[in-house]
Amino acid sequence: MKKLYLKDIAKNLDVSMTAVSLVLNNKGDENKISQETQQRILDYAKANNYVPNQLARGLSRGKTETIGLIIPNISDMFYAKIAGSIEDRAMERGYTVVFSSSNENPDKESRLIKSMLNRQVDGLIIASTQQNSKDIKWLQKGKFPFVLFDRHYPEINTNYVIVDNFGGVSKMTKHLLELGRKRIGFVTILSELDAMEQRFLGYKLAVEGSQGKQQELIVESLKYDNYTREIKNAVTRLVRGKKKVDALVFSTHYLAKEGIIALKELGIKIPQEVAISSFSTISGFDLADPPITAVFQPIQEIAKASVDILIDEIEKKNTLFDNYRRRVLDVKFEIKKSCGA
Repeated sequence: MKKLYLKDIAKNLDVSMTAVSLVLNNKGDENKISQETQQRILDYAKANNYVPNQLARGLSRGKTETIGLIIPNISDMFYAKIAGSIEDRAMERGYTVVFSSSNENPDKESRLIKSMLNRQVDGLIIASTQQNSKDIKWLQKGKFPFVLFDRHYPEINTNYVIVDNFGGVSKMTKHLLELGRKRIGFVTILSELDAMEQRFLGYKLAVEGSQGKQQELIVESLKYDNYTREIKNAVTRLVRGKKKVDALVFSTHYLAKEGIIALKELGIKIPQEVAISSFSTISGFDLADPPITAVFQPIQEIAKASVDILIDEIEKKNTLFDNYRRRVLDVKFEIKKSCGA
């Protein structure tokens, strides 16, 4: 079916395009267009399945009611769920969402930001690589509405929504210590992300603050681009090497997933030989044998807060850039059988 435009309606009804536009935007009465003409236009548009050009309508009002969302990896279950929840909340508030993935590449993130602005989005929600401060400052200088989530730049004043990374890992580590685990290893990603640093500090301070004299930091840091190949060797060093551990804390769910596979291949019994816990989770963790102890991030709350802060700025309900809104959300720690208790 051929798309129907305003000019087609105007030509077929022998009225002006201005009159058609005003009527379809519910401004017929205030512009003194007769009821008969209004009804003719509405009836014709309905009968011919007229669909308004939202972009054109938005540009005419200075808004497109579209939000740009940039995440590291849409195939990651955590970010996929976040993206879905952001889309749902945005729709509740009358906005649509355009998605893109940076693949943890700061150059690609920079290109995506500019591409989103070229598409006339009203604002941005970004889980940044945290290696792109130049563009974040550029958005800030231009007073363009944006919210950072999951990752932020501690040295730059921005709106952001994050979770208690430090507290989540600290609770997991302390729980393992309370169960009598003496040698707790920490498996993480080599990263400049503040979230990862906070998770390491949560582990570090829990271990160093414990009463036992035998506690020491036992850490394996893997390259993100190569972690699936590195992790088996890392886990082998931890469970079979000189610093043999009796518990492992994984800094993120994708490391935990690969780490558990490696432990199974090595014939290590969980939790009898090594207790397991993970920051963040995937649905399969509940189906694992045994189910995996993990920190749960409040996905719905992260999404709602990110969208609401952004749209409040877009709609000027928050004083733009004068009153930054920062949310640090609590996480939920659920104990399962992988810890032994």
